[in-house]
Amino acid sequence: MKVLLTITLLLVSMTTHAEECVILLHGLARTASSMSDIEDRLTDEGYKVVNVDYPSRDGTIEELAELAVSEGLADCNSTESSSIHFVTHSMGGILVRQYLSQNIIEKLGRTVMLGPPNQGSEVVDKLGEMPGFEFINGPAGMQLGTGTHDVPQSLGPANFEVGIIAGTRSINLILSVLIPDTDDGKVSLESAHLENETDFIEMPVTHPFMMHNEEVIDNVVHFLKNGVFIDSQV
Repeated sequence: MKVLLTITLLLVSMTTHAEECVILLHGLARTASSMSDIEDRLTDEGYKVVNVDYPSRDGTIEELAELAVSEGLADCNSTESSSIHFVTHSMGGILVRQYLSQNIIEKLGRTVMLGPPNQGSEVVDKLGEMPGFEFINGPAGMQLGTGTHDVPQSLGPANFEVGIIAGTRSINLILSVLIPDTDDGKVSLESAHLENETDFIEMPVTHPFMMHNEEVIDNVVHFLKNGVFIDSQV
């Protein structure tokens, strides 16, 4: 009986050590609950999931990246995860890029970005100076323009495995008028692209709700496991 118990404990220890961890980072003016469907699915798939809830309107991108990513890493590393992945929505992807521009993550796995403004947001370019914009979107929102001085353009190409899912449907026709390309209501297809991206797909989903779409989530899981999306063209 003691031998059986010892073997069982060893197997549990080995399983825990080999567990893969996924850090979820929500977008601007959202909360961790917006990533709950992805959290549930990844948990069912056997991943340890850290759904970080960070105050997206209360700091700069540099400050938020350090705060949110560090919190996720601490939780992942508490169980000696074998690899650490990221799944992000919107500005969450910029936080990962910002963090990786200043830090090395040991055991970094794959990253999936949903609707990321990797080249900046034309909406910020046009509305950023309007009264109330910074109050609603915070300091980080003001940094998301398309200019060379804005954060997205300053971070350079990807030096990590990243798959990007961009939406092609909009429920915000007013903002879509400001975007000179097919868009998801907030981010254009062109802006979602990132130099050295591993894979990129377009899906008929909107910016605020893509995280809840079953086919999007299927593709998230597929990329984390295989490094390509289900209908990959690469």
